Amino acid sequence: MSVLRVEDLTKSFGEKILFQSIEFSLTKGDRIGLLGVNGTGKSTLLKVIAGIEGKEEGTLFHANDFSFEYLPQQPDLPDDETVIGYIYKGDSEVMKAVANYERGLAALEEDPANEQLQTGLIKLQAEMDKVDAWEAGTQAKTILTKLGITQLSAQLGTLSGGQKKRVAIARALIQPVDLLLLDEPTNHLDHATVEWLEGYLKQYRGALIVITHDRYFLNRVANTIFELSEGNLYRYTGNFETYLEAKAEREAQAEQAEDKRRNLLRRELAWLRRGAKARTTKQKARIQRVEALDAQEGPKSRAQLDVAIGSHRLGKQVIELENVRKTFKNNTLFHDLSYLITKDERLGIIGENGSGKTTLLNLMAGRISPDAGEVHVGETVRIGYYTQEDAELNGDLRVVDYIKEIAEVVYTAKGDQITAEQMLERFMFPRSQQWTYIRRLSGGEKRRLYLLRILMSEPNVLFLDEPTNDLDVETLAILEDYLDTFPGVVVTVSHDRYFLDRVVDKMLIFTDGKVERYQGDYTYYLEEKQQKVEPVKQDKSFVVPERKKENRKLSYNEQREWDQIDDQIEKMEEKQQQLEEQITQAGSDYGKIADLMKEKEALDAMLEETLERWTELAEKVEALNE
Repeated sequence: MSVLRVEDLTKSFGEKILFQSIEFSLTKGDRIGLLGVNGTGKSTLLKVIAGIEGKEEGTLFHANDFSFEYLPQQPDLPDDETVIGYIYKGDSEVMKAVANYERGLAALEEDPANEQLQTGLIKLQAEMDKVDAWEAGTQAKTILTKLGITQLSAQLGTLSGGQKKRVAIARALIQPVDLLLLDEPTNHLDHATVEWLEGYLKQYRGALIVITHDRYFLNRVANTIFELSEGNLYRYTGNFETYLEAKAEREAQAEQAEDKRRNLLRRELAWLRRGAKARTTKQKARIQRVEALDAQEGPKSRAQLDVAIGSHRLGKQVIELENVRKTFKNNTLFHDLSYLITKDERLGIIGENGSGKTTLLNLMAGRISPDAGEVHVGETVRIGYYTQEDAELNGDLRVVDYIKEIAEVVYTAKGDQITAEQMLERFMFPRSQQWTYIRRLSGGEKRRLYLLRILMSEPNVLFLDEPTNDLDVETLAILEDYLDTFPGVVVTVSHDRYFLDRVVDKMLIFTDGKVERYQGDYTYYLEEKQQKVEPVKQDKSFVVPERKKENRKLSYNEQREWDQIDDQIEKMEEKQQQLEEQITQAGSDYGKIADLMKEKEALDAMLEETLERWTELAEKVEALNE
């Protein structure tokens, strides 16, 4: 049975059409991941469904008793409301009963000897029995505990931004509704909480639409993907991985259809130009067909984010922390911290909210001073600092003027000169949008613009503080590719597991006032952390004899192979790229394309075998070094 059916829904923002005549339906158990480039209208679609924003056209069909809960990216909570009052606020009898019971229980805990409160709690327990609210109450307690919400009587105005977000998530999950609308629920949540949220939503009984940049989260939670693109809505059955495969296939089919249309149009035009007499009905029909083919629109070429901007030369000395200590509100975030950042380093900083991660970035950037110790920054260091906040964007500036404040012309890594207007186009801001005031941009578009400004300063050290918040999945993927080839240092604070796995190879982990170092990516760290168990006590009466170490080494042929294999892989990858370029340049010469594809398939298989052999040899070399 359908929970919600949407027909011919249309919404625009000024002259920009966000979605036009889109249709979809939701049934119980649907878990929809909503994707699209920033500015395509993802958040707006949720707001239209929630009735927060209006629509130009379209109808939403649902039952009379239909209920929903909407979680915005940045919840605006009433400061004078208590946590318990906000979380359990709802029209259902179950929610009212649970809220009254929790208030009565909290009051009795403060004054256990009060007989009036004791009598009142018995009546509240009876009310819980009457509306069968105990299961909902237990579930609510579990949600609150997992989200780390313990002070139910606290005023919302006294909470931090992260705590408010958790309270808003708790309310959304606790309410018994038909449809749950979540906009970036994983922002600012630590790994353990995100992992719990994944498990909870996988078992969610109602329908769900979630916007998120967290690709691991999408892959594990969503059973359907909606993609908003150029005013259209595309539906893919399956998780994020399935979506990527299906989208690639859809785009390939669209390109093939466009190639066929162009070839047919070319042949028909050639017939007309030969001077055929267009007097008969058949010939007139053929002319009409040519006109129809010419009027058809092929698939629009998607704007691609291009960040191939150059950077200044970086010397040997980068940044060194020497016995650094920092305290905030009588809480020591870290002390005696020494760390040397080297050239080309890819460092991730992780830890719970408030543990001092952003503070460390600010220390290294020179924005604040340590309470003790020293921070040494090399003379050639040029820091580009991408912060969490939008405070550095002046909403009264136009998009192009904001970028020109940094530079009117930049140079790419290849030395090509590019104007500010051209760079904006590469960052998916067309000329028609460049004179728009920044305040009129979506949250994600502001973040993309801010990222461009940082990169246009041509830094050689990049500080990224939660860069994945508010950036769309497509932009993140291209940013990750750029960071792979960035000729400098990258230091990133992030909770995004996928981004960390792609970008960093070493980490600083903030836990309980200590900073732990780890060599490797985030997934390996989590796996090792989970595998740590209490050592088994051995029976000292039985001693296992120590095994003698074998004197192993690589054979002559293996050593020779190991010395040459990196060069072989590099040459094959270069050849692979050349073949891809030749295939693209072949155009409609299908015979040549077939030969090139055959050669590329053979090369791909050879490269795969060589990479497997590299892994085998690398494991042997690593074992010998140990």
